[in-house]
Amino acid sequence: MSGSAPLVPPGDGDPVRRLQQVVRLLRGPGGCPWDREQTHASLVPHLLEEAYEAVEALRSDDGKAMEEELGDVLLQVVMQAQIASETGRFDLDSVAVGIAEKLVRRHPHVFGGAEAEDASAVLRQWEAIKRREKGTEEKPYLHGVGKGLPSLMTADRLQRRAAKAGFDWPSPEGALAKVGEELGEVREALEQGDSRETEEELGDLLFAVVNLVRRSGFDAEAVLAAANGKFRRRFDAMQLALAEDGMALESASLEQMDAVWDRLKNGERAAAAQR
Repeated sequence: MSGSAPLVPPGDGDPVRRLQQVVRLLRGPGGCPWDREQTHASLVPHLLEEAYEAVEALRSDDGKAMEEELGDVLLQVVMQAQIASETGRFDLDSVAVGIAEKLVRRHPHVFGGAEAEDASAVLRQWEAIKRREKGTEEKPYLHGVGKGLPSLMTADRLQRRAAKAGFDWPSPEGALAKVGEELGEVREALEQGDSRETEEELGDLLFAVVNLVRRSGFDAEAVLAAANGKFRRRFDAMQLALAEDGMALESASLEQMDAVWDRLKNGERAAAAQR
């Protein structure tokens, strides 16, 4: 691009305001062609990607990566607000004011005269206020839960909301028994060769496993992400070990792969036991 570069204002010492000004210049005349072409909808994939990368950084507890990835998420918020401000719909300030007011409204035990003795009471109070604000008190209790989320996260959110109404196992053992029950029904459907019934029962089994994970105090998405990482790590190590034995992954038999897999798994467990 020819011509002198646009001057980036210092933001009056406010880092967020400076970011906002940089984005405004990128979207303005003489700015970046790519940034000017973006819309609310076109940026959705980037928002999702940046959110997942931020989650990965947070789980790794890498401070530098966390700082960078959270910055990328913040950029998406600022960009969306800038696009909206160009047509007078809303801007970054109104977004900030709105969330601050929501936090005050939904924490009456901090900013008002209400009381909440523990985190569970806080969550129940939050949901009650949220339903009242959105006018959904007369709608089904699970109305809107998990909307737009992946199925795994939706299952978790549905179960957590139901638990707030008291519909929950009193202990993880009850959820574990339900997993066993659903597994038996899957086995029965498979034996009968009923594909439609098998599909339904597999869904019930997945739902029950998510419930067990939640009732055991874990997050299903995080647990599955860790399992994915472990599988990837072991599979890559298996491929390398096979290559060291002069075998290509594609030509190795299942028995050979299983033998290497078990060796690697046992080695990991032995190393963990020594730590």
